[in-house]
Amino acid sequence: MLAGGAFAVLAVVAATIASRAGVVDLLDPGSVVRWGDPIATVLSELAGSVALGGLVLAAFVLPRAQGRARGDGAAWSALPRVVGGAATLWTVVALAHAVLSYGTVAGVRLDDASFGPGLGMFLTSISLGKIELAVVVIAALTSVAAILVRTPLGALLTALLPALALALQAQTGHASGDVSHELAISTMFLHLVSAAIWVGGLGALALVAHLLGRDLAPSVARYSTIAAWCYVGVSVSGLVNGALRMDSIVELVTTRYGQLVLVKVVLLSGLGLVGLAHRRAVVPRLVSATPGRAPGLFWRLVAVELGIMGAVSGVAVALAASEPPAQLTPTGKLTPSQIVTGHLLPPPPTLDQWVTGFRWDLVFALAALSAVLVYLRWVRRLARRGDAWPVGRTVTGVVGMVIFAWATSGGPAVYGHVLLSAHMIEHMTLMLIIPIFLVLSAPVTLASRALPVRTDGSRGPREWLLALVSSRWARLFSNPLVAAANFAGSMYVFYFTDLFRYSLENYIGHVGMVLHFSLAGYMFLNGLIGIDPGPNRPTYPLRLVLLFATMAFHAFFGIALMMDDALLVPEWFGLLGRTWGPSALADQQVAGEIVWGISEVPMLVVAIVLAVAWTRADERTARRQDRAADRDGDAELEAYNAMLARTAARDARLDREG
Repeated sequence: MLAGGAFAVLAVVAATIASRAGVVDLLDPGSVVRWGDPIATVLSELAGSVALGGLVLAAFVLPRAQGRARGDGAAWSALPRVVGGAATLWTVVALAHAVLSYGTVAGVRLDDASFGPGLGMFLTSISLGKIELAVVVIAALTSVAAILVRTPLGALLTALLPALALALQAQTGHASGDVSHELAISTMFLHLVSAAIWVGGLGALALVAHLLGRDLAPSVARYSTIAAWCYVGVSVSGLVNGALRMDSIVELVTTRYGQLVLVKVVLLSGLGLVGLAHRRAVVPRLVSATPGRAPGLFWRLVAVELGIMGAVSGVAVALAASEPPAQLTPTGKLTPSQIVTGHLLPPPPTLDQWVTGFRWDLVFALAALSAVLVYLRWVRRLARRGDAWPVGRTVTGVVGMVIFAWATSGGPAVYGHVLLSAHMIEHMTLMLIIPIFLVLSAPVTLASRALPVRTDGSRGPREWLLALVSSRWARLFSNPLVAAANFAGSMYVFYFTDLFRYSLENYIGHVGMVLHFSLAGYMFLNGLIGIDPGPNRPTYPLRLVLLFATMAFHAFFGIALMMDDALLVPEWFGLLGRTWGPSALADQQVAGEIVWGISEVPMLVVAIVLAVAWTRADERTARRQDRAADRDGDAELEAYNAMLARTAARDARLDREG
């Protein structure tokens, strides 16, 4: 780990020298700030990465502590201390970085009399400074929370803190430019999280390797799988980020920024080859190696990977400090749409634009692609062991993810920021159409059958999935009545409060909207027509009542939009300067018609599926009763007839006696 940090510092110094060659600062903050700022940046990122990576190891990789003997989960007990120490270092270095960052931005020396008051204003009034201060606070909270971690769930919840810090950092630097703002933020967040888990996971693994014993081989194999996904995330997001910041491929060799991109690509390629060699050669040798030789294999791998990782991190910091060739912020007179949304107004919507128009959200696009690949891999795994999986479920799962990618990156994403009607189409697609396909594809059932079982106390994907499905929170929100209330009521809460405005203005709010309504739709429909494990589903008549009740609430919401004379988020939809299409208020009425009319179509599909399932359930019950009758000579009917005969005889006797 120390070697990786040393490589990072050396690399950032060299890269900073290269990026600043020939540059003259009008306001020189002094050599301490000029050199200390990038060094503090890379050390802060490495310490934060170890904190996040260690928590990921505790949540998903290492066998849980079951005793004090080496190889019996002892490394898990040491991880909270490792994470706490890394988070403490992260806090100190992040604070130093916040101070040095102000010096860099303001061009003020540390010994200047105005430095203290200016720093206070920077940290409390300027967006960049407030983010720097928030990262320091989050790092301090992580250092405290890490010491209290006792379970994989605690580790996972604590990992949300450094992930939040990365989400804040993704909104700074070049990603804060107005051109392709959402794509820049989403790619930067994916890049930072993937790199942090990748680098920090290996660093934390190295720090507890002496306690792993016989747990070393399975731990390295599990980390290797996570590292492979992180490598994909880093590579794809880095490629997209580089493309956003250059106007042509020629700038790769003609600009300093492009040259640093090339260096980073070479280092990433080298690390990818090392990782591939690791998976194909080192892990099998670790499994079969004697205890005396296994550490040697592991440390050779760690030394090479951490060295290259440190170099990549250093170049990345220098790259962030370099001016990209492309113009990130629009120049000249801004249009109303650029001022409000950060984008030029799209052309008038046509069928062709709805189908072929794209505004990529890399996070959701990669999530959809990954979901398809993982689903197909699970199906293939079942087929290899001779288990069948219905083709129809596979088809519905793939179609659902394709529609999800279109809804979050296609026509609805292009026009959803300028037309409330288009936004409502996106909303209805996420909440009603996609969940139908997902519910019928039964992903939880497939995963529980295809994922391997762990018996060493660690939690793998299967264990986490089953724990989530059986948790009291899942049981509460998947309860048909609660799910129906959430499904119908959250629309009113979202659109008639500031949550809607926040989702338009902030990318994090947009992500929250997509996740909430997608999950709300899945939980509601899984309780009605689902195959996956879930709540105690009500009888079919009650399911139909719940379905029709939610349809009524949707209709009332649509009517409310149609009748409302006040424009939702007028500071957004009312100030776009559209020269085509209906007025903002007329478009809002169209949005109400979409909720009232078009949304009832998928509800009708659900009603048909529910009716078919009801019929099939009755047929299965009848066949089961027929088979039972064949086995016991229809004993149930005979007993029923005998009961009727006794009742008739008793009534006759009472009549005679009366």
